[in-house]
Amino acid sequence: MNQKGDMRAVVYSVKNFEKEFLAKANQKKHDITLISNPLSLETAIYAKGKDAVIVFTNDDVSATVIEKLAELGIKYIATRSVGKDHIDEAAALKHHIKVANVPSYSPEAIAEFTVTLALALSRGLIQTVDQSRKFDFSLENHIGFNFSGKTVGIIGLGKIGLATASIFKGMGCKILGFDLSTPVKASHVKRVGLEILLKESNIISLHIPLTAQNRHLVNEQSIAMMKNGVMLLNTSRGGLLKTEDVLKSVQTGKIGYLGLDVYENEKNLFFCNHQDGIKKDPLLESLLQLPNVIITPHQAFLTFEAIQEIAAQTILSLDLWQKNKPADKVELKILVEK
Repeated sequence: MNQKGDMRAVVYSVKNFEKEFLAKANQKKHDITLISNPLSLETAIYAKGKDAVIVFTNDDVSATVIEKLAELGIKYIATRSVGKDHIDEAAALKHHIKVANVPSYSPEAIAEFTVTLALALSRGLIQTVDQSRKFDFSLENHIGFNFSGKTVGIIGLGKIGLATASIFKGMGCKILGFDLSTPVKASHVKRVGLEILLKESNIISLHIPLTAQNRHLVNEQSIAMMKNGVMLLNTSRGGLLKTEDVLKSVQTGKIGYLGLDVYENEKNLFFCNHQDGIKKDPLLESLLQLPNVIITPHQAFLTFEAIQEIAAQTILSLDLWQKNKPADKVELKILVEK
């Protein structure tokens, strides 16, 4: 800490749109350095003389990097995300580095984006808009389907999963839910086993963190249990899908619609412009060429309300650490202002 006792922190992978929100949340309480570079073994040196590093989902917070951070005197790691799968928490514990995430932020932002993907896929909206821009207003090949009466399977019944379920329920869908741990009771969700959910759902949406146990939850075997022509949505973590198996299933028609806001190999790819890059990810390129696939660059969280909540929660973690209080699992309730 500096002479005033404020925390000194470096924020990695900062986007231009975040700067104002972080500055407003901080109110000059802490000495914060904002850099656009992602955290890596090479850029860890920017943390020298700091108390904390603040990271995002695609930063390298592996054991090797954490060891380097510990050598530089870092005592705290805060991530501007709910998920912590990019952080080697065992390594952090070994080096006595405290870790905090954002317990939750505007679950409606991600829920609404998930349903946006579903609606766009169901009506072939991307193709329709592209066609209309060419002044082709014919209706051939534009038949979609109603959501009313369809069965939606929600895997993960946390705040985002339940918010997503509520929207689909409002559209007249039957909601099935599966969650290993959350003891939630929601009148609009019928809890079932995973196998039943996979077999009975017309639309399946993933809302769970990525763990060693559920990596590649969606694979050749689980896809085989699904209905032919199922719609699959993932706005959680790319590693939940074995992408090679998903691609094959879309190509054969087993998966009829695929909406992804995350990608298994998105690290060092998403959040940047690679338009002029010579080498393209072949798996991602194959998916993007399919008309019944929509892939977005991990932007489901990207609303005014969510960014403000993330910034406020991040600064709260610094506030608590400054007072030698635990920052994990402390959720800030804020009034969003525009």
